[in-house]
Amino acid sequence: MSLPVDASTLPVSDTSAASSTVSPSDVPAPSAADLLEFARRTAADTALVASLPLDPEGRTWIRLEGPGGSEAWLIGWPPGTGTGWHDHGGSHGAFAAAMGRLTEQSLAAQLPTEGWKVLELADDVDRQRQLADGQGRAFGPHHVHQVFNASATEHAVSVHAYYPPLPMMRRYSRVGQVLRLEQVEWAQEWA
Repeated sequence: MSLPVDASTLPVSDTSAASSTVSPSDVPAPSAADLLEFARRTAADTALVASLPLDPEGRTWIRLEGPGGSEAWLIGWPPGTGTGWHDHGGSHGAFAAAMGRLTEQSLAAQLPTEGWKVLELADDVDRQRQLADGQGRAFGPHHVHQVFNASATEHAVSVHAYYPPLPMMRRYSRVGQVLRLEQVEWAQEWA
């Protein structure tokens, strides 16, 4: 993830969070299902979605307050933009479309996390799905994917949540069945 265009933080009420008399350490860590429920509920908040400034040239985002200490983002996707292949540094997560349609391409295989630069992927590991208007998906800590707005004319907006907050992201390039580790980004680089 690059530095945000709009780094403001907007709280999102989370009715499932513990009351203020419970310390954060007493609140259980959110599961991937909890994150998906949060992403879907937040994607349905039309006022919040409408508050995101959309840029015709690049992605925009606002950091949100996620459930149970999770990291969350509202992201705008101009036509033709995407993330490229990446993982989430061992965090599990979820995302949901709030407006428009996103395409996710993912690998149905757990990759080793260390000690490699180039992998040849099996022929049957590719998955693809379309997500629109409240549709979402949760994923585990070893998920490798790319997300993009394939529309030539329409913006898309989505909500993403990760737990624990992203410590890092690995970025990959892919040619055919060959996946190459290109870069490791650390959370402190995004501050």
